[in-house]
Amino acid sequence: MKALFPRNLSGQLALLLALALFAAQAINLALLLRERANFRLAQTTRPAAIRIADALDHAGNRPIRGERSRVRRHEANPIPLGFERMPKVGAELREQLSELGISPRQIDTGIRLRERSPRRHDHRFAGRTSDTLMIAVQLPNGTWLTTNAPWPRRDNRILWALLAQTIIIYVLILLPVLWITRRLSRPLRGLADAARTFTPRKEIPALAVEGPTDVRDVIVAFNGLAQRVTAMLDEKDRMLGAIGHDLRTPLAALRVRIESVEDEQDRARMAETIAEMSRTLDDILSLARLGRPSERITEVDLTALVDAVVEDFRDLGAEVVFEEAERIRLHLRPTLFRRAVRNLIENALKYAGHAEVTIVAEPTQIRVCVADRGPGIPEEALTAVFDPFTRLEVSRSRETGGIGLGLALAQAIVHDAGGTITLSNRSGGGLMAIIALPTSEAPARG
Repeated sequence: MKALFPRNLSGQLALLLALALFAAQAINLALLLRERANFRLAQTTRPAAIRIADALDHAGNRPIRGERSRVRRHEANPIPLGFERMPKVGAELREQLSELGISPRQIDTGIRLRERSPRRHDHRFAGRTSDTLMIAVQLPNGTWLTTNAPWPRRDNRILWALLAQTIIIYVLILLPVLWITRRLSRPLRGLADAARTFTPRKEIPALAVEGPTDVRDVIVAFNGLAQRVTAMLDEKDRMLGAIGHDLRTPLAALRVRIESVEDEQDRARMAETIAEMSRTLDDILSLARLGRPSERITEVDLTALVDAVVEDFRDLGAEVVFEEAERIRLHLRPTLFRRAVRNLIENALKYAGHAEVTIVAEPTQIRVCVADRGPGIPEEALTAVFDPFTRLEVSRSRETGGIGLGLALAQAIVHDAGGTITLSNRSGGGLMAIIALPTSEAPARG
């Protein structure tokens, strides 16, 4: 049922209007049929009551002429039992006779079917069939007076006329309404598409302001909101650039000054602290500026890129295993993606001492997997670790360094490339990080 219900504005409005028109026409038909039935009932019973009253007034030796000749006297009810009875006619006729001062004992009715109307000379009845309504009234003395009245069969022409009227109303009302609602919904659809594809750091043309006043106000508000968001992010980038520049200068000065420290152990600790501060600063600036990277998207050999990252760690003496795979070419930002893979490998080396890197090519996606045999992550925290500055004290010792930006930065880079990154615990212990990239020609955004 829900599948048949329209989802868009024009369809819902048209359906609502169609149902309202149908209900109005149905009520109109019911009232019209009721009025016609009451009119037919009154048209049948009123003349019959007058004829019967007139016949009773002229009873006796005087002959019955004219209208009175249509009333007959019987000793018993002449209406056969097989005829269709019309109790409504009997009840209405009793009221009519009561108003004329006649109190009948019984009233019986029956319809005698006829194939052709007796009024063949009247062109209004040509080709139509009419039945005869027999009316029998029992007087207080036990005798019966009978009279006949025409009883036209149900005419379906009114139904066809009403159906034609409904179709005309639908054409004259629904078509303009559909046209108007489509004009109303077109700018709304454009606004929805612009909101779905809105990228704050990307230059997008302002939406055309069209439609009714309310819709125009919404479009103007959206255009202003997009401009304000872009301006705020630009200001944020300028502020971060200034902070980065201001912090790098004293860090460079500290590197020079620690050379004067005589204690070699203290000097090594200071150098390590300064290096950690520099890496933290780089991570923060990279994460903040990722929405508008300076590096362009190029076609790269994914296998060669991952192999180069692994070789860098091997040169430093790290235990990293990489299974050779076939050459895969994708459109990426190579420097940023290299950093994402490096962060995952560093994460595995910090907490497990080794890393296993594999590339799996599938029909719809390419998976870069980085696995380890470390302590793993609690199931309830597998998604929370991607939040910036999030660290798990139970399974991730603070002595390993970092402030919880590695996974957040890797996730942002992968999302920018049009992919996803997930974490899962391995059977037997350890963690598996999977980067899934679509196999389309240009998966990256921007």
